[in-house]
Amino acid sequence: MSFYHYCHFKVVLAILHAYIMQKTNVLITGITGFAGSHLTDLLLKEGKCKIWGTTRPRSDTKNIDHIKGKIKLIDADLLDPHSMSDVLGQVKPKYIFHLAAQSFVPTSWASPANTMEINVIGTVHLFEAIKKVGNDPIVQIACSSEEYGLVKPKETPIAEENPLRPLSPYGVSKVAMDYLGYQYFKSHGIKIVRTRGFNHSGPRRGDVFVDSSFAKQIAEIEVGKKSPTIMVGNLSAKRDFTDVRDMVRGYLLAVQKCKPGEVYNIASGKDWVIRDVLKTLLSFSPMRGKIKVKQDPGRMRPSDVPILLGDASKFRKETGWKPKVPFEKTLEDTLNYWRERV
Repeated sequence: MSFYHYCHFKVVLAILHAYIMQKTNVLITGITGFAGSHLTDLLLKEGKCKIWGTTRPRSDTKNIDHIKGKIKLIDADLLDPHSMSDVLGQVKPKYIFHLAAQSFVPTSWASPANTMEINVIGTVHLFEAIKKVGNDPIVQIACSSEEYGLVKPKETPIAEENPLRPLSPYGVSKVAMDYLGYQYFKSHGIKIVRTRGFNHSGPRRGDVFVDSSFAKQIAEIEVGKKSPTIMVGNLSAKRDFTDVRDMVRGYLLAVQKCKPGEVYNIASGKDWVIRDVLKTLLSFSPMRGKIKVKQDPGRMRPSDVPILLGDASKFRKETGWKPKVPFEKTLEDTLNYWRERV
């Protein structure tokens, strides 16, 4: 083959690939949520697929108001197996990103049964629908670093083979979801990639989560809507933070490059003491010298994970992924997000 014909062949392949991808359907459960909305932004920027997202009548859609006209929303409930089968039969997705969950650890203490139902039974309904419809998608499921739970000092950074010792109902629910992904791959051949994401944050993060809660309180103090006191929980915990925009880029790479049946940590590889997260956020505020910090017993957990520091070398080797957004920038963007809203 001449060089001219080779180049012509490559151009034709590229055009064909672009055409196929434009016809590719992607389904996101939890599209209205924090990570789901950012993943949708990324996929729209890529411009290579048609995006479908599941919603319920009571879903808060503020996170996707800016892109509603560019995506297809479809009513479905993970707790209704028939609706999930209907959705998959209609959409016939090539890729599924399963992000819908009860994702707040303290809520799992207050409502453990509801957490199990959504995160475990809901996942079973999705997998059974995939098995029933049989269109053979590649599925990414958003598992969690909370599965590791009680981590011993010598076990950090945490690799995928580390024992799972979850310390919350949420963590237990994610272990079950994780292992269901493995079981359905082994038993039924469903192409499931399990990602254990460590803490991720950024604009649109719910105000119940630690760094976003700090940011919202600072924004309220700056405009006089709150007295100059920040309420906090445990400030000594250590967490591995990644910007949500880097995290969802990892989700996309997971379905493109990772092996079904395998589990992958997605983490920055750097831990932050929560106290330092607060200090960094305060450094961005002109009110920093006037704000007091007070511990709120209601923000303390019955048992807390002391440290979560991830080893993402397996994922990086498979995909070439690495974080691009410094966490200081993540915190600044989160604070500015709340400044626009309070």
